[in-house]
Parts: sequence; C-alpha cells; structure tokens
Amino acid sequence: MPTLTIACTGLSAPRRRAAALGITRWLTRHGVDGSHVVVRFEPVDEERVFVGGWPVAALPPRPEDGVPHHVSVVCHVSPDRDGEFRAGLAAAVAGALGVTDRTAFFYLEFRPASPADVYLAAAGPLHRSDRPAGAPASEGPTP
Repeated sequence: MPTLTIACTGLSAPRRRAAALGITRWLTRHGVDGSHVVVRFEPVDEERVFVGGWPVAALPPRPEDGVPHHVSVVCHVSPDRDGEFRAGLAAAVAGALGVTDRTAFFYLEFRPASPADVYLAAAGPLHRSDRPAGAPASEGPTP
C-alpha cells in the first residue's frame, strides 16, 4: 500500500491530479496494484518551513509558472522494496510534480510500512493490505 504525502506550493488541482496519476502509473508498471496507491496533497506555508535557517519562501530561484517552489514528500513503502525501486520512484515523483532546476527545495523521504501493518476498507470489509478483502484471515469488522 504505497502512500505518499506531498506538501508543496504552486500546483493547481489539475496538476495535482496529473501528478497522482503519473505516480500511480509508475507504481503499477512496477508491480503495485493501482487501487492500493494513496497520494495525499497537503498545503504548506513556506514561511513555516526552514532550510538552513531560512524560510523556503526566501530561497532562490523563484519558479516559473507551474513549477513548484518547494516540495516535501514522505513515501511509505514496503520494507521489501530495494534501492533501485526507491530511486526510480523518487525520480518518478519528482518528474510527475514538475520539479526542475527552478525548484528551490525538493525533499523526499522513504519510511518503511509493512503491508501487515496497514488496514483498509474500500467499498468492502476492513482488511489488512497484505490479504485480499474477504479472505478468511482478514481481521476486524467494517465500522
């Protein structure tokens, strides 16, 4: 269940949708069920994020239209994913978000998340993400 939380500035709703689709397509090409991909965008106040003691709002260069000035991403992926997968995903995320040399600050961090520790319900019963919905070993009722 890859989950990405993206805090950024300067992306319109259509660009966020396109980025989420691009990331999901990359993941599906690498063996992930697209319905298990979660991409969450959060607003960011660039006066509250500091790099080297400076607010990112003050960092040059100023971006062109459609280029994010600041992007911070946390990716939760299975600890079984290797470095090549992570490097490819990092590049895919940067590309999908339109990160260029005009982006003042881009940060992406991977955090391991065992599928056995993720529960979900998507138009069906609550189950662990490493087990199909309705499987005998699925746990817990849907609230």
